[in-house]
Amino acid sequence: MTTIIRALVTVLIAFSMSLQAQDFQGIATYKTQRQVDIKLDSTQMNSEMQSKMMEMMKKQFQKTFILTFNKEESVYRQEEELDKPNVGLGGDVRIVTIGGGGGSDVFYKNTKDQRFSEKVDTYGKIFLVKDNLEKIDWNLESETKYIGEYQCYKATFTKMVEKPRYFSSSDEAQEDEDEEPEMEERVVTAWYTPQIPVNNGPDDYQGLPGLILEVHDGKLTIICSKIVLNPKEKIEITEPTKGKVVNQEKYNKIMDKKAKEMMERYKPKKGDRGDGETMSFTIGG
Repeated sequence: MTTIIRALVTVLIAFSMSLQAQDFQGIATYKTQRQVDIKLDSTQMNSEMQSKMMEMMKKQFQKTFILTFNKEESVYRQEEELDKPNVGLGGDVRIVTIGGGGGSDVFYKNTKDQRFSEKVDTYGKIFLVKDNLEKIDWNLESETKYIGEYQCYKATFTKMVEKPRYFSSSDEAQEDEDEEPEMEERVVTAWYTPQIPVNNGPDDYQGLPGLILEVHDGKLTIICSKIVLNPKEKIEITEPTKGKVVNQEKYNKIMDKKAKEMMERYKPKKGDRGDGETMSFTIGG
């Protein structure tokens, strides 16, 4: 209990100091990675090809993002980079990625008004997703650790997520579109520092008494690698305005429909084997 009280005092002091700071701004760099589970059929893919595929997927999900923020607003976007080299798999294997445009996407948050605007390039069409920020019921814990020079505190929350579904190119049964997906419970862990007094963090994670520097959400890991506070050049945080305006629910339905269309498009036709087996792997972002 003493540790918790100490943590709360630290938070109060940090926020008191923040009230005295004018035009408080910062830039945080985050590295992300995601574990990918792929069920491979050894009769269709040799060990060398399996290794190449896993290496490709590992590189695909290693990305760098930049969060520019002030006391109330932030913009989160992928750092510009050269295209990552593809690992040639050969044969008749297709890698199909379902998701947005990556580097061109912009995620704006306003923690004061509890809303966000996200510009997303999806299949060549620009959407502007505007909605309220989700209220996260964080559980503040007493455990601490250092990330770089910043003392961080642990926080967790529990959410329900859809169970992963695996699709095989040999599957002939049609999935019932009206069937409710199986759900499972997931505990998300974040580490935040009251030394940087903003209730913000990477992507859509927010709502803690200090900047979130690390997140573990299922197979997704986000870790802050660099922070610059009050840089010499003033930061301009601009909310995106271009794109077809939809709310989050509408955009999710559009994505689900597109994903099904892509899977149907790349699914091997019955009896159409060509010169060998055709395998399609769909990796969600």
